[in-house]
Amino acid sequence: MSEASKVVCIVGPTASGKSSLAEAVALRLKSAVVSVDAMQVYRGMDVGTAKTPTGERRCPLLMVDVCDPTESYSVQRFQADARSCVDGLLAEGRTPVLCGGTGLYLDAVIDEMDFPAGEVGGRARSAYEDLLAERGPEGLHALLAERDPRSAELIHPNNSRRVVRALEMLDEGVSYSQKHEGLKRRTPHYAASIWALSMSRDRLYQRIDRRVDLMMEQGLLDEVAALKDGGLVADSTAGQAIGYKELLSHLAGECSLEEAVQTIKRRTRNYAKRQLSWIRRDGRARVLDMDVLSTEEACELVASGLCAGQDDDGGGR
Repeated sequence: MSEASKVVCIVGPTASGKSSLAEAVALRLKSAVVSVDAMQVYRGMDVGTAKTPTGERRCPLLMVDVCDPTESYSVQRFQADARSCVDGLLAEGRTPVLCGGTGLYLDAVIDEMDFPAGEVGGRARSAYEDLLAERGPEGLHALLAERDPRSAELIHPNNSRRVVRALEMLDEGVSYSQKHEGLKRRTPHYAASIWALSMSRDRLYQRIDRRVDLMMEQGLLDEVAALKDGGLVADSTAGQAIGYKELLSHLAGECSLEEAVQTIKRRTRNYAKRQLSWIRRDGRARVLDMDVLSTEEACELVASGLCAGQDDDGGGR
């Protein structure tokens, strides 16, 4: 890879300060931030996805507000759109700063990944979607487990869209598990400098709880209610987002507001654990210890590391 194709990636668990650091790095590099978040792409999902408010952005923030929550926005579409943003910045001689905690979406941008598209609205998909409505997520997942146990182990029962696609692939003579193994073999699409924010687990969980409380103060419930009135449903991709799913349940009378908020905090903490696991498995990121570094100091390390290459220790652990 040539130096011209270099990209900087700021990753880490939710509430660790990725957005602030990415913005600081982008300002230092006179560039822009490309959000790599599966839910920030949706318009109107602002408070619950912790988007930096428009009036507070100090540099361009790309790949946010690109579709409506009622649309189906796949990782394939994200890959194409995000790479278009990255390529546009590179063509201008600027270094893109990718920021987010959705591991699959980052990999889809910076690595060579081909995704089976499937036929939207095709007969097989419609049949499985009808079966989903009839049997529910658990029933459809049970069918996949019966036909392809290895693939069923890789897909959560609630991820109905992926279960449907796995069943479609079986009909086409392809196992999702085999395709998944192919996706794990990485070939870089861009020369990526990856930096991961780290902090003590107790401090991270405190930050998560405070962030959820702040989101509620900032009107998350009203945001979810407005999206519900606009057609957002719980079984959609956007409706499954943490914060939105739980408050949709509350608005449907399935739990109290206090129960919903506590569930949001618990699920966010669990999500942070999965993000940390993904960073460890990936193995490419240089760690920035935010228990000892300020945002400004971390920015300096990223900027100097980009100029010097990857040979110094970067202040990580």
